[in-house]
Amino acid sequence: MQDIFRLCSYASGDGPTTAGLLIDDAVYPIAEMPARGHAAGAHPAVADLLAVWDEALPRLRAYAEQKRAHPAGGMPLAGARLLAPILYPGTVYCAGANYADHIAEMARVSGEPAAADPRAALGAPWHFVRPSRGCVVGSGAWVVRPPGSAKLDWEVELAAVIGAPARGVEAEVALGHVAGYVVAIDFSARDLSRRTHIAKGSPFYFDWLAHKGFEGACPMGPWLTPASAVTDPQCLAIRLDVNGQTMQDSRTSEMIFSVAEQIAHISRYVTLHPGDVVLTGTPAGVGAAHGRFLQPGDQVSASIEGLGQLSVTIE
Repeated sequence: MQDIFRLCSYASGDGPTTAGLLIDDAVYPIAEMPARGHAAGAHPAVADLLAVWDEALPRLRAYAEQKRAHPAGGMPLAGARLLAPILYPGTVYCAGANYADHIAEMARVSGEPAAADPRAALGAPWHFVRPSRGCVVGSGAWVVRPPGSAKLDWEVELAAVIGAPARGVEAEVALGHVAGYVVAIDFSARDLSRRTHIAKGSPFYFDWLAHKGFEGACPMGPWLTPASAVTDPQCLAIRLDVNGQTMQDSRTSEMIFSVAEQIAHISRYVTLHPGDVVLTGTPAGVGAAHGRFLQPGDQVSASIEGLGQLSVTIE
């Protein structure tokens, strides 16, 4: 069944934030969804729905069908202020080096040879963990360059949102643990990634917090698209523009390790819980490859086929 709805977190003007069901160009508050064994409004946030996804999904489908047949009471999408779909995700896992063309371009930047067979060279997916509460912002947000950085870079990524616990799962069944997908931007402070006063061989040479963990470093949105509406997450166009100029333009089929393989790999070491998010890597076209970095006032727009467009402004 291909679901007709999308999930979002939104507010009207300066009003309170609420979870919404997006159908066509109107948003309906989740709090008004008829309950089944719960009081109305028992799931005020998208994260609460993800926590009981198997039970919530049929209710969401029924509510969506009802609103499509009788659309009264919706807010026009144009009048809604969208925030990150999951205001406070659980753990955010971010893949590094997962598109061969991106590996090749970063090797050129560093002056090192690129691997002829990136999958064999990597051996397995690789991820870092990012703070979620401060890093995650929604479409329309202003992102401040971190203190001391003049080389803020962009990376568009497909993000998978977990809807059922996954521990030690095989890749063949891993996508069954995904509730939906969102567009994400992985901002990188390239000039803060290394502590140059520390010897290169030291484990304390790299600074992942300053590089990837600063405020606003991980925009997500504009809404959550249910997994059932995505026929194949490995067959989506993915793109990022800066001030209207296309910088990244690829397809998720170019990933080295698939979404399913990444989920399976992470689940070998730790349980993935509902509300956790897995960013799956970025294609070529980042600013470091061109010696171009983001400046105050720049508009960054990321889009993935069927998932919408996420736009933020650099402050």
